[in-house]
Amino acid sequence: MDFSHHLEISYYKTIATLNEKHNIFLVQHQENQKICVKKILDVYNVAIYEYLKSHNITGIPSIIDFYEENNQLIILEEYVSGDSLQDIISASGLSLDAIQSYMCELCDILGRLHTLNPPMVHRDIKPSNIIITPYNHVMLIDFNAAKYLTHREASDTVLLGTQGYAAPEQYGFGSSTPQTDIYALGILLKELVCALPESTDKYDSIIQKCTQINPADRFKDVAELKSALINLGKRLMPNPSESEHGLKALIPPGYRTHKFWKMCIATPSYLFILWMAFTLKIEDTFGLALWIQRFLFLAMMLCVVFVCFNYRNIQKDIPICQSKYRLLRYLGILLLNACIIFALFIFMLLIEIFVKVL
Repeated sequence: MDFSHHLEISYYKTIATLNEKHNIFLVQHQENQKICVKKILDVYNVAIYEYLKSHNITGIPSIIDFYEENNQLIILEEYVSGDSLQDIISASGLSLDAIQSYMCELCDILGRLHTLNPPMVHRDIKPSNIIITPYNHVMLIDFNAAKYLTHREASDTVLLGTQGYAAPEQYGFGSSTPQTDIYALGILLKELVCALPESTDKYDSIIQKCTQINPADRFKDVAELKSALINLGKRLMPNPSESEHGLKALIPPGYRTHKFWKMCIATPSYLFILWMAFTLKIEDTFGLALWIQRFLFLAMMLCVVFVCFNYRNIQKDIPICQSKYRLLRYLGILLLNACIIFALFIFMLLIEIFVKVL
């Protein structure tokens, strides 16, 4: 590593330890205050990180920089806020809709890797390596076990991955391929389904096909697996217990996670919005017309809150709101809010004109 490169890396100072056992730290640039994650790896494939650094792949944190030193790879990686899928499982925060959404997004992310030339295989898919962002999107992390698919290797010689999620070929019974990741997706899907408040066997056929011993008997690619998930999702009819769980999705922002500090902020905020709406006064507007205007104003304020906090995944159909770039996401949210406010404002104006004409 040349001197200028070393100097640039030295600007990042450790501010917290995220995982001491695995040498993962939170660091901050001393000049621009940018926060990122620093990882020190003993086992790695430099070619993987070279590609990830030079190519931004949606659903994967950007690699800011890396260097080798004393037979270790030191990585500076984009910090992704959110909860790990393992934490969500532990908090019993899953629903069938969430499982369907997370699995399909994982298929999309892996599809981008598997269609590279040569294909890239992650080989360590598990709940702790999956981050769910505040916008309810999936981010796949930890590529220290990843490798490129080569047809020269008859079998994997070293187990890289996590026991329980690793496919048979990772134990030396063959060479890792995209079907290796499909096996891990099957194990992950099984764990997610088992974490539901009420057990279900609706995904058993997909899980069984993913986890076949012979890779050729699994789904041929993640696109086929995603198609199977979507087709099954269309056929699923929630039973009463699942409907009750689905009602939790209607809980407004601030109360969904049941965290006390969030509820302490949300409660006075909603009360303030209600107070503003029901004390609203408009010149020359009285009676029923005034109350209609007040309810429209209330709807406007609540829409702003719901859009900002992605209530009921309201941002999912707006491409700019799903951008991996934070500034573009914020711009999309502002534009969506502006459109909603403009529409409701015009509606309020039309009602006021209609009342005056009468």
